[in-house]
Amino acid sequence: MKPQYYQNNFTLGVLGGGQLGRMLIQSGIDLNISFSILDPDVHAPCHQLAPFKVGKLTDYDTVIQFGETCDLITIEIENVNTQALFELEKRGKRVFPQPSVIALIQDKRTQKQFFVDNEIPTAEFILTENKSEVMDHRSFLPAVNKLGKEGYDGRGVQILRKEEDLEKAFDAPGLLEKLIPFDKEIAVIVAKNENGDVVSYPAVEMKFHPEKNLVEHLSAPADLNEAIQQKADQIARKVIEQLGLVGILAVEMFVTKEGEVLVNEVAPRPHNSGHQTIEANETSQYEQHLRAILNQPLGSTKMRSPSIMVNLLGEEGFTGEAKYKGLEDVLAVEGVHVHLYGKKITKPFRKMGHVTIVDNNIESLRKKANFVKDNLKVIA
Repeated sequence: MKPQYYQNNFTLGVLGGGQLGRMLIQSGIDLNISFSILDPDVHAPCHQLAPFKVGKLTDYDTVIQFGETCDLITIEIENVNTQALFELEKRGKRVFPQPSVIALIQDKRTQKQFFVDNEIPTAEFILTENKSEVMDHRSFLPAVNKLGKEGYDGRGVQILRKEEDLEKAFDAPGLLEKLIPFDKEIAVIVAKNENGDVVSYPAVEMKFHPEKNLVEHLSAPADLNEAIQQKADQIARKVIEQLGLVGILAVEMFVTKEGEVLVNEVAPRPHNSGHQTIEANETSQYEQHLRAILNQPLGSTKMRSPSIMVNLLGEEGFTGEAKYKGLEDVLAVEGVHVHLYGKKITKPFRKMGHVTIVDNNIESLRKKANFVKDNLKVIA
């Protein structure tokens, strides 16, 4: 029997109280969903929007106690205690995405091996246990050294182009991945409910900060020919089917100069590459995730308009109480939608918000996006 999520005695628990949880709550209000949030930061972006508990997401007892108060549990960050989630499942709690999927994806090593085992195209890689092993593979350079666990938002990733760079290698279990001379970095978001229905969003193209490995902005739809679009869509659908995941999945991919599509990483939750869906698609990624985990009909992913999403990152040289320089100028522009995450303190490159610009005229869209990038700054 489907959970009666819209009734007052139903609670959806979310592990993580960051901006993704914040936007999930904002979407869930329309469906009369009651939320409960667990996060270690008393001032996390969700703290004023729903019943909020302070506690470590990686602590077994904390997650068990939190989960016992909820009817269904989901995540907005992968770094959670999966053993507690397995136990909650045994006790009859519904957990989506499933603990087995979260555990697999938490470690980039097992994630990459999953791609190989399931014939999902990905870059060549070598598993390494420590810095010494990385240094033994100097002939594999240029490569990307990734931590197996706990790397996110650009952390836990080092590009090793030449032998001198080997000193930067991580002294912990990880992997060395061949540095791909890609043409584009894209992402496809897919969703699946318990009935097995699957929907996918049009691919988006991402542009990253050259040093911090954070998405600076993305364009939707990606500028791809029909064959590559179809290939990316088929791969993303294959990944979610092979995982058996219920919920939403972001599949990040490289498109090579030869037209190959290779999976880089996946995220089993709403994702930075889907923020623009709030304004630019018929169903936002947040509503879609809720529909999927509640086993409701999945919504249309049709684009309403081309869009560009700009991440608002804390400016270099500023740490302290956040101020938004140029906000009024940006709000005066038609088609500009500002989302601030409610983070009180800014620091360099911290994600403080995002702006989605929608416009059917591509030239006008780019002009407005550049205006936002040039004029809206997060300072202290």
